Amino acid sequence: MSDQHTDYVQRDIASQLHPYTNLFHHQETGPKIYTRGEGIYVFDDQERRYIEGMAGLWCTALGFSEEELVQAATEQLRKLPYYPSFRHKATLPGIDLADKLKAVAPVPMSKVFFANSGSEANDTAVKIVWHYNNALERPQKKKIISRVQAYHGVTIASASLTGIPRNHLDFDLPIDRFLHTDYPHHYRFAQDGESPEDFATRLAGNLEKLILQEGPETIAAFIAEPVMGGGGVIVPPPTYYEKIQAVLRKYDVLFIADEVICGFGRTGNLWGSQTYDLRPDIITCAKGLSSAYLPIAAVMVNDAVFEGLVTESRKLGQFGHGFTYSGHPVCAAVALRTLEIFEERDIVGHVQRMAPRFNAAIARYADHPLVGNVRSVGLMGAVELIADKATRRQFDPEQKVGQYFMDRAEEHGLIMRAIGETLALSPPLIITEPQIDEMFAAFDKAMVDTEAWLKKG
Repeated sequence: MSDQHTDYVQRDIASQLHPYTNLFHHQETGPKIYTRGEGIYVFDDQERRYIEGMAGLWCTALGFSEEELVQAATEQLRKLPYYPSFRHKATLPGIDLADKLKAVAPVPMSKVFFANSGSEANDTAVKIVWHYNNALERPQKKKIISRVQAYHGVTIASASLTGIPRNHLDFDLPIDRFLHTDYPHHYRFAQDGESPEDFATRLAGNLEKLILQEGPETIAAFIAEPVMGGGGVIVPPPTYYEKIQAVLRKYDVLFIADEVICGFGRTGNLWGSQTYDLRPDIITCAKGLSSAYLPIAAVMVNDAVFEGLVTESRKLGQFGHGFTYSGHPVCAAVALRTLEIFEERDIVGHVQRMAPRFNAAIARYADHPLVGNVRSVGLMGAVELIADKATRRQFDPEQKVGQYFMDRAEEHGLIMRAIGETLALSPPLIITEPQIDEMFAAFDKAMVDTEAWLKKG
């Protein structure tokens, strides 16, 4: 390694507190440093090239070198680099982007609120739900139901929505008013002989039991990602959302669709809600909204929810929520250009054309002796490793099999993600068929390495 690389590593260890990082080990190992990107590839400071098989964090839809987005940011920086949207102020990019989001929303939406991340968007959705029920004079209807292993963010409220233990441990989370229902993972949690449809029926029944147990008058909302991303790329079983939504309607429970990962083409439609016929009252989105080039997120609410907010504003004098950078004009300009590129280049159509090759590549691992389950939709998929295929016995977490596989994949030029022993892929949406083949060639090599390592004990 060069002296310059060593200097970067030492400075990072001395200065940065890294998210989602083992801080103890980081003091010894330091970071891997990336310096530039080109299409679906990124390069480290040693000029080694990698396929970014996760689009960063499920988000860099248009790849790492989209000049049109650079130009959009530059032009807006020269015009008006910043202005707040508090107290009746607006900027043209914010107006245009809100109009555009409403126009392409999967169901009719009334208004758009801008935030800076998916966590902030989901945190905002929680506050909106509470505010709305106060407007309707339902002070007890405040509990929000999420799902075990769901990921919805890391603020205090959004981390409470999140159903992953590592996001709660020693953070004193979740706080009250947040409940969690079943993890819709048929392979792992179906009863003997239970079909996917019967599994969906049982989970919808369990949701209804939870609502009745808590009291329908206390349940305000249910939140779900169309496909669970950080929970292991869990594709919902057939009829699941049809049955879940029937329960929500029965007990007057708002439905929040978390489209942070699934929105903007990932599942083969512009929205995951379109893929699974969801009818949400509130939609949150981020990530692909700007292809991750700048931080921006949005919360869309329907007419009924908005009217509740208006009622509260009339009573209180204002809607007392917002961020300094809500609707930041540069971020909004980049997001607007991103959505225009989606239409001009038919990115969703491209995903639909690439998905069969991607899904077939995932599916061919189903018979591998180390693989228990495969699942995919659009351009997101997962291969779940298993210690014993017949009994579905999982690996001991201390073995860190998923971590080993992920490290081997990186050695072969592929950045992917191990969620425990679930190997996730979510490449930039601009990926081509030859690049899909290249990605899975590296994945194959990592699988061979992992199988050989396990055989050695």
